[in-house]
Formats: sequence, structure tokens, C-alpha cells
Amino acid sequence: MFDNKLDFKQTFERMLMEKYGRSVEDSHITERYDILGQMVRDYAGYSWRNCRENIIANNDRQLIYFSMEFLMGRLLTCNMQNLGIFKIAKEGLADLGIDIGELEDMEADAGLGNGGLGRLAACFLDSIASLGYPGHGNTIRYEYGFFRQKFVDGKQVELPDQWLSDGFAFEVRKPKHSVEVNFYGQAQTYLKPNGTYGFKTVNPVCVRAVPYDVSIPGYHNGVANSLRLWSAEPSPNNLPTNQSFEEYLITLKEICHGLYPDDSTEHGRMLRLRQQYFLVSAGLQSCMRSHYRKFGKFDNFPDYYVFQLNDTHPILAIPEAMRLLMDEYGYTWEKAWPIVTKIFAYTNHTVMPEALEKWPVRYVQTLVPRVYMIIEEINRRMLIELNKAGVSSEDRYQMQIIKDGQIHMTNMAIYTGFSVNGVAKIHTQILKDYTFAAFYRYCPQKFNNKTNGVTHRRWLLHANPRLSDSISKKIGTGWITDFSKISELKQYADDASFQREIMKVKRDNKKDFAAFCKKAYGIELDPDSIFDVQIKRLHAYKRQLLNLFHIIHLYHKIKENPTSFKMTPHTYIFGAKAAPSYVYAKKIIELVLAVAKVVNNDPEVNKFIKIVFVENYGVTLAEKIIPAADISEQISTAGKEASGTSNMKLMINGALTLGTLDGANIEIADFAGRENEIIFGLTAEEVQKAVDEGSYNPWDVYNSDYRVKQVLDSLLTGPWAKDEDQFRMVYDEIMNHNDQFFVLADFDAYCKACDKAEAFYNDKKKWAKSAILNIASSGYFTSDRTIEEYNRDIWHLKKLSVEDI
Repeated sequence: MFDNKLDFKQTFERMLMEKYGRSVEDSHITERYDILGQMVRDYAGYSWRNCRENIIANNDRQLIYFSMEFLMGRLLTCNMQNLGIFKIAKEGLADLGIDIGELEDMEADAGLGNGGLGRLAACFLDSIASLGYPGHGNTIRYEYGFFRQKFVDGKQVELPDQWLSDGFAFEVRKPKHSVEVNFYGQAQTYLKPNGTYGFKTVNPVCVRAVPYDVSIPGYHNGVANSLRLWSAEPSPNNLPTNQSFEEYLITLKEICHGLYPDDSTEHGRMLRLRQQYFLVSAGLQSCMRSHYRKFGKFDNFPDYYVFQLNDTHPILAIPEAMRLLMDEYGYTWEKAWPIVTKIFAYTNHTVMPEALEKWPVRYVQTLVPRVYMIIEEINRRMLIELNKAGVSSEDRYQMQIIKDGQIHMTNMAIYTGFSVNGVAKIHTQILKDYTFAAFYRYCPQKFNNKTNGVTHRRWLLHANPRLSDSISKKIGTGWITDFSKISELKQYADDASFQREIMKVKRDNKKDFAAFCKKAYGIELDPDSIFDVQIKRLHAYKRQLLNLFHIIHLYHKIKENPTSFKMTPHTYIFGAKAAPSYVYAKKIIELVLAVAKVVNNDPEVNKFIKIVFVENYGVTLAEKIIPAADISEQISTAGKEASGTSNMKLMINGALTLGTLDGANIEIADFAGRENEIIFGLTAEEVQKAVDEGSYNPWDVYNSDYRVKQVLDSLLTGPWAKDEDQFRMVYDEIMNHNDQFFVLADFDAYCKACDKAEAFYNDKKKWAKSAILNIASSGYFTSDRTIEEYNRDIWHLKKLSVEDI
């Protein structure tokens, strides 16, 4: 521990000498970063240990948050701020001639996530710790992350994300807590000493799961929880006899190689299933072993643990918990089932059918045969229960876990879990009315809504220090720990001097991002242009294409009347990765880059429009873009986006939402006022009606709107197309596959919304007032509020006693 600047400097110099044998002057920047990271980790270690001891002493219930991804971003500065040591470290390093900013830039974004699902999980960990609750994340220690995106010849290329190449200073390997996870083999019956029969798995492939723990400190409260990263290693005692050690190592390395293996191949799909089972089996075994050592029974297990399943990926935890209770600890089904039904809660994140995971029966039968037997039995007993309850045959079919040769994982989670939540009001309503209507009719008490939130400490206090300082000068610092207090800013919405201050903060942030783009991409940006931002995973339903079609339309307007055309200059900023096997999404990226190349190099056009597609979009880039954003593009097809979280981050930083009535956009508009956002397009009900009736035909729009025809034709013959085939896939998807996500149906409304946004922006006083009101109305969208709701309705955790810590 260090309590002041002098202690910090002495500790830094001592650790640098002890580990690397170097003085500060002779040390390399990587060595300096490593030592600072270790000091921050060790500083948090005191709280870490005290919290563990406090939990054990008080028999506190703990949350285990299972998620295949946690998009943590950089931890160094956030951890220092949460621990209250940033100022000491910054000043101490400055005395030693070291710029803390240079060390911050040495840290790689942890390669443990990809998109909104993982970033939400990371926000939740911050809020859980900052609110003082005992809750821990569990995921896989991916050696090469998702992928590092690079643009080569105008296309996305996926490279390994070597985020661990310089080590990860914040993790602690804990081999004593390792467990063994078994794959394959055969389920075999045997006679127990008491005369009953049991099951065991024979001839399995054994994998050692070793945890690496990362401390998650709360904000200035002495609480530190854990993010546990599971790594696959060779079993020390149970090596396979039917394959060489080299082949065995290859299969091991695959488990932790990367996030979301290519699911376009059978091998990739099986690997995904192996990863999912590896994670939940390791996490459950660790908790159950610890519990059994203390109590010698599991009847009270629900009093001490609750497991939140973040999306469909961890649902195998349900049958695995049954397997462990019955096969490893001797429980009967009748005694194990009431325990399992009290410990699992499920969060749904999508209404997209392809994302509601289904596994071929033969996959699970092969990989974990005993687990499949348990799934069969859950399904059998469920159908008997439903039949006795008089559930209709149509509903029973919808609710079946095993049907048509597939295991429907979500159905198993809803039937078994005690809670099922959506992540925005409209999303939860769609789950009740359409996606899981049969289940909602049968067990409505399980369904609840928990609108997503983001940690304002990361996305405002850390990412936007200028705005944070301006806010604190007006209303004090209480908003940092109680974000509902941000509403106190509303009284300054009409304050002309505060309006000017907020707009200056925004322009300074835009200047910073422009300087970054000049250095990173060689693109000159005008900080007085409108920064129009769409940053999110590349998927057709998120409609980056609608944004691009409008840009192409503007290009045509400029070229038709270059001397008379007028508009407020716009900078369109895109950030997105496309999954490696998602060919259509990758083609959209290729199209955006091709249009950007034409637009940015045409002097008639680039004085009005610039396009930036940031490479390898992630948390650190988001922290540069979001504070600089004027317009937040949230233009998904209504009814398709569960919630969204970039909309919240941008709102908190004073951007106005240009969006559809989808996901959390609806609640954002409700809280900030419709007059302070730009809402357009079809509603979810109108989209569903058009689908049900088959009344929408994109050719009708194409033939009736010359702008649409001009845009679509340019995909084949425009200046961005090398030939007619380069972007034919995009053309065909819209025109010949019936425009599944209603891009053309919303085109006219979107163009009008963009014109409205520009006119809005040009009324500087009105815009500044709306920006302030967006910030002041964002209190609901903190993950602190979301976590309090989860805890009130689902987890029922007690806050750790700060006095005891």
C-alpha cells in the first residue's frame, strides 16, 4: 500500500529494481507499465482479501455472472480512479519524469469481448462493486480475443488480437482452485452401496480448468469483487490414451484460442459448444466444491449462490448443475431439481431467431453424453407437467426443449430458471407477446424487465473529464456515486453561459478526435462540422446501410448541383466489426469504405461530407469518439434491437438521438422529451403488421422514389463500384430478398429526420439546451440503477459491510 506521493515513488522504484534490476532512468516503457499495473493490482488486493473474508464470515449470498464475454477495455486508469489513487500516481510518476498518459497507452484492450453484450457485462461488474454487492464475473481467458480488425484493400481482414503478448498485469493465476472438466466418454450406470443405481462418465477427455482472477474495485468504497477467467490446461492425472499428447494439446488450445469461433463450419460450432460447457462446468464446480467443504450439503445452496445467465451461451449450466448434484454428490433427481430451479436466472438479449441458440442433438450427445440424458429428462418431465396443467398442444410444441432434432436452449432456461428478463420495455413486451408467448401464458410470474444501463463512471467521469468537471462545478460531485443527481443540471438548461461552456467542451473534444484521425488515418476533419456517429456491431438489422444510403443520396445531390448545393458540413463516423463468417456484413463494410474513398477524395463533396470508419473499433476508441459526438445514430429496424447501450453512452455525453422507436430509444425519448431527440420511421407494430400481411415490397419504393433508384443503381454502376458484381450482394439483399429490415421503407422518413437534425443543430441555443437536457435526463440509464433493480427483484444480495472491510 502507499498513502502518499512519496510512498508511491519509493514503491515504484523499489519494485522496478526488484523485478527488472533497473532504475527509473534505465527502464523501458513496458517495464514501467508492468510495475504500475502490479502496484494498482496489489493496492486493490487488500480490499480483495478483506471482501472475501467478510463474505465468508457473514455467510453472504454471492452472485456468479456467467457470460461468454466481458468487454472490459483498459483497466489501469479506471481502477486507479475507483481506488482513489489516480492523482497520487500521476503526480508521483511526473516527479520521476514519466508521463502517465504514455503508460496508459501501453495497455491493450483486454480481448475478452466483442460488442454490447460484453460491454454490458463489464458495466455491471463496475456497478455491482461500486454499490457494494458481492458479485463476480465468470468467463474464458481468450488468448487471442475476438479478432483485430484491419482494413486491407478496402476490406475487413481479421488478425489475431494478441492482447496478452506483454502479459496482463491485473490477473492472478490461482492453480489451487483448478477443477477438471470432462468431455466425450460414455455415460454408464453402476450399483451404489445403498442398492440404488447411479451414473458416471467413463473414458472422458479430461481438461484442467485453471482460474485467473482479476480484481474489480468499486468506486471509493473498499469493495473489490472478481472477474474469473478460466484457462484450459492439460490434466495432470488423466491424460487421454486414445490420442497423442500433441493432438490433445491442440484441442486444449482451441478452447481458449478466441471468442466466438467460426460457426459456418461444424468444427467451429462444436468448438463453441465446448467453450460454453467448459465455462459453466468450471464455474459451477468451483462454487459447489467451496460450498460443500463448508456445509457438507447443498440443500442450502440457493441461500448462498445465485447464477445469472447472460444470454443463451451459458444455459448448459442448468443440466450441468443437475449432473454435478446427482453424479458427483449423490443427490436424487427429486432433491436436486428444487435446488437447481432456485439458483438460475436468465437474461434474454435478442428477439432474432438465429440468436436463440439451438444445438443439434448429436452435438450434445457426443460432447457431453450424460448432460444430454439430463436434458432429455428435463424435457420429458416438463411435457408431463404441461399436459397435466392443460396447456394446449400448440403451446406445448412451442415450449419443447427438444424438437426437430434440435435442443432449444432458451426454452430450457425459461422452464428451469426462476426469472426471465428482457433488457428494455419494448423488448420485454415483445418477448411476452411474440417470442415466448406460450411460456408467458404458462408462467407469467417469471417475466420481468430490466432496462440496460452503462456505468457513468467509465463513460462520463473517465472518458469525458472536461464535461465531468463542468458538471461538478455546477452541481457538485455527488452524481459520481448517485447518478440520479445528474437531474440537478436541468435548472441550467436555459443558462446561456452554461450552454456556451457545454458547447466549448464538445468542440474541444471534437478537436481531440480530429487530431487523432489526422494522426491515425491521415484524414482532416473539421471540428465545426456535425459529428454524426454510428458505432455498434455490424449487423443488417442495425442498418448501417440506411445511414450509408443517405450519404450516397447526398453525394448525388452535391454532384448534380456542385455550385448551388448547401448543407452544414457533416463528419460521418462509423465503428463496427463484422463477424468473420458474416459475409453480408463484411460486404457492407467494404461498401462504406469504398464510398468513403470516393467522398473523401472529391473536392466538390468533401467540403460538405467526410466519412471516417475507425479501424478495430473497441472500448478505447469509443472513449475517444463518444465525447465528441453530436448525433447518436440509433436506427435499427423497430422491434429488432433489444436495448442498445451506445445510445445511453452517447446521451450521457450530450449527443442527441436520431433514431427509431426501438430498444431503449423509446425510454431515452420518454425521459429527455421527444422534442430533444429526432425520432422517425416505422414502429415495431407497423413492421410486424407488414411482415404478417406480406404487404411490403421494396420494388414499390424503388419504382416510386427516384432517390432510392439512384442509390440502388449506384451499387452496380456508381464510382465506388469497380464492376457491377462488387456490391451486387447488397443490391440483391435489398431488392431481391425483400429488404428484410425495411431499409427502403424507412428511407424517406430517415432523410427528413436528417434534415430536421441539421436544422436543429444550426439553432445553437436550442441544440445546447437539448444537449444539457439529455445529460440531465440520463440518470435512469446508469447501470447502478439496473443493478439495484436486478438485486431487488432477482438476486437479493446484501451489501458488504464497509465498516468490516
